[in-house]
Amino acid sequence: MDRFSSPYSPNTDADRKKMLDAIGVKSVDDLFKVIPAQYRNPKLNIPEPTAEMDLKRELEAMANANAVPGKFACFLGGGAYRHHIPSVVKAIISRGEFLTSYTPYQPEISQGTLQTAYEFQTLVCQLTGMEVANTGMYDGATALAEAALMAARLTRRDKIAVLETVSPKYLKVIQTYSQALKVNYYVVPAGQEKLDDDTACLLVQQPNFYGYMEDMAKLSERAHSQGALFVVSADPTSLGMLKSPGEYDADIVVSEGQAVGVPLSFGGPYTGFFACKEKHLRQMPGRIVGKTVDSKGRTGYVLTLQTREQHIRREKATSNICTSVALIALMSTIYMSAMGKQGMKKVAELCYHKAHYAASQIEKVPGYSLPIKGTFFREFVVKCPLPPAEINKKLLEQGIIGGLDISKQVPNGMLIAVTETNTKEEIDALAAALKKIASGVAAAKR
Repeated sequence: MDRFSSPYSPNTDADRKKMLDAIGVKSVDDLFKVIPAQYRNPKLNIPEPTAEMDLKRELEAMANANAVPGKFACFLGGGAYRHHIPSVVKAIISRGEFLTSYTPYQPEISQGTLQTAYEFQTLVCQLTGMEVANTGMYDGATALAEAALMAARLTRRDKIAVLETVSPKYLKVIQTYSQALKVNYYVVPAGQEKLDDDTACLLVQQPNFYGYMEDMAKLSERAHSQGALFVVSADPTSLGMLKSPGEYDADIVVSEGQAVGVPLSFGGPYTGFFACKEKHLRQMPGRIVGKTVDSKGRTGYVLTLQTREQHIRREKATSNICTSVALIALMSTIYMSAMGKQGMKKVAELCYHKAHYAASQIEKVPGYSLPIKGTFFREFVVKCPLPPAEINKKLLEQGIIGGLDISKQVPNGMLIAVTETNTKEEIDALAAALKKIASGVAAAKR
């Protein structure tokens, strides 16, 4: 009788023999002969089976060892933020038709999934003030890198200018994307945005990596005057109260979508927003879902444009982005739908006012200062009397997750993030804890 080797594998012995015969080998082991024998099938250091209750107790103990937002007051940002997520987000994405589906593009079976992608695109356009958007990218950093390459294709130029206030981690991703494609990038000092004649675009971040606002109208004009495109990485939460990139004539707009409906989870998965002017549509990476009617006048959703290498000739593709993070994009779609314009505005205003209250309290503490002058949104830089790594260690002992250590950019600099989830008590406790730490430093010097 033919048999299955595992309840998790549907292949029978006969199936496997047929496949091995087709590729001309006698056994599965023959496929791995190129691997030295001593490295094949190593003994794994796996504990013995244990009872479910004991295993759960052990895992809970491990989880409780983490310092997580909620249990701890959190002021850590730098690209990922703790925001309130309405319960409706989890309730809807937990439905089986969304949670278990995997790239179900066939229109006859996936109208619901295609509609959610269309709604996502619509909301991204409304938020950014742009004309078209795709169904999503991996995250904000890869979206910005794809935008840079798209600008190079559109302008047929091979240089990318990046404003120095763009996130250094985003810069690393741009470097990785561009190095194999004969596209070079260079960093432009703020206030000296003179571009080379062969520059495809100017990349900026709003608010910038340090949390402060750039003069976007001026930067847009500067890029366009040189024949370059203006590419903006915009914080989606901030767009609830700030001018949209479309209002200052941006050509391509990307965002990290984590802040709108996606929980913090050790770095991902997140989702990237990608929007542009309609005239640039054919060079947009990823996929676009359109809305139409069938021969009977019924509404239908279809994949309208897909310029990725999986669907067209590789040499004609705009990008090799493969599986998009559709479920994560759906989280953002539900969040934006549930919040609406007024809800998005309220969250943005709470972030702004709470961050400014926190800055006013910390600035009063002897030993700390705000070295960057300007308007900030949700984050601001604090210069500390000690290396931020030491301060963060002491803050953790008091139940507080401190800010991001940016000492490489600002000596003893800490990037503090405040969102609507931070209470006045938490902010006051942070200021008090920083004061206590500074007092200890002063006492040690005496």
